[in-house]
Amino acid sequence: MSLRLLTAGESHGPELVAILDGMPAGVRVDQEEIDRQLRRRQGGHGRGARSTRVEQDHAEIVAGVASGTTTGAPIAIRIVNRDHANQPATKPVLTTPRPGHADWAGAVKYGVSDLRLIRERASARETAARVAAGSLVRPLLQALGAEVMSFVTAIGDVDASVDLGRTNATDLLRLAAAAELDQVRCFDPERSARMVRAIDDARASRETLGGAFVVAATGLPVGLGSHTQWDRRLDAQLAAAVISIPAVKGVEIGPAFEVAGMEGTRAQDPILATRGPLGRETNFAGGVEGGMSNGEPLVLRAAMKPLSSVRAALRSVDLVSGEQADPPYIRSDICAVPAAAVVGEAVVALVLAAAALERFGGDRLDAILASARAGSQAALSGGSL
Repeated sequence: MSLRLLTAGESHGPELVAILDGMPAGVRVDQEEIDRQLRRRQGGHGRGARSTRVEQDHAEIVAGVASGTTTGAPIAIRIVNRDHANQPATKPVLTTPRPGHADWAGAVKYGVSDLRLIRERASARETAARVAAGSLVRPLLQALGAEVMSFVTAIGDVDASVDLGRTNATDLLRLAAAAELDQVRCFDPERSARMVRAIDDARASRETLGGAFVVAATGLPVGLGSHTQWDRRLDAQLAAAVISIPAVKGVEIGPAFEVAGMEGTRAQDPILATRGPLGRETNFAGGVEGGMSNGEPLVLRAAMKPLSSVRAALRSVDLVSGEQADPPYIRSDICAVPAAAVVGEAVVALVLAAAALERFGGDRLDAILASARAGSQAALSGGSL
């Protein structure tokens, strides 16, 4: 079964739309939980007025769900943009591209003279649709025993990194639980306070800040993804999904850049004989080996650049006059790393759900779970070999 997501809509248009095709029948849909996930995306110190005061995102499911349960048909969701009502009937044409944004490349590619036509769709506002869709697949993953979570490890030059290669499932759950209570999604109170100060300083200086966040998944079955084709490799799909989040410029699976400097004998995760599933002392592979989940926690870290909409002057060129010009400031966040972490959870959940449906098949949740149980029992008994 193929799980596919399409989104549509512009940042200040009437609404965002998501269509999720390929969801099996029988998965419970919790409307309040979807809206809670949307609120998590809107939170975090450093967010702008639109996220914190204007929009109150609500996902309206208009197809594919009956009596609170998926039917197997495509699921359609709409999220109204409240700020649409505040937009003037006629907007000024934007002709000076922002460095670091889609403005320039999009204008050349699509031959438009008004950069607003590019930036409206390129805006990170679109990720609300992905968070809503990701919320739909979480119950499927939970039925398989998997949980997806996140936490922030850096904002600006304030670092709260953890040893990802030696962090087990219990540690990840603890870190994520602590981050859930924090205004910048950081598990460390002292570093969180420093991150908040850094964001406030950036606001005062008319700057923006980037950072890094971790998305993790525990309880994954072995064998999601495949080694047989490059585009079926789980790590490739995960990296593509996370780097598609606006302003994310880098992704590592596990502590990849640390591992790159190790000797081979230290960089691997020795396999230990246990009474249950095979065990590991470390997780330098980040839960993925040969393009497939290996039963260890999935751990990935993403790097997000500072946002391109800054109040301070930036050098650019007016595409009409050809003269040096400062791009007009568009209302934006100072820091969106905590929000990006929540979006990261959603896109990772979507990739994992698609991989699980491919692995276990079935058009109904009960058939999928039966197949997963059979596979698990075979692995424990050695029958898979």
